[in-house]
Amino acid sequence: MANLKLGKLPDRTPSKITITVSADLSQALQDYAALYRRAYGESETVAELIPFMLAGFLEGDRAFAKARKDGLSAAASTSEKPGRQSASTPDNA
Repeated sequence: MANLKLGKLPDRTPSKITITVSADLSQALQDYAALYRRAYGESETVAELIPFMLAGFLEGDRAFAKARKDGLSAAASTSEKPGRQSASTPDNA
């Protein structure tokens, strides 16, 4: 069994989402859904996986957790100073 970062999804009421992603990201998401299916024996759509992937990402982002704990307005004013790049922004963006 694959050791995926995303655990087996809990029982839930599905919700529909619509997003636009690049072709490369779309393929990566489809590949992840296929690997999830092999790991857990259950087929989940990309739309069903994305909210849990995003939740896991946000829970693992220590800077985001600190900003929420400290209050977002204080975090936004300090991280947006001129010459300071956000940690989530790629250098070549």
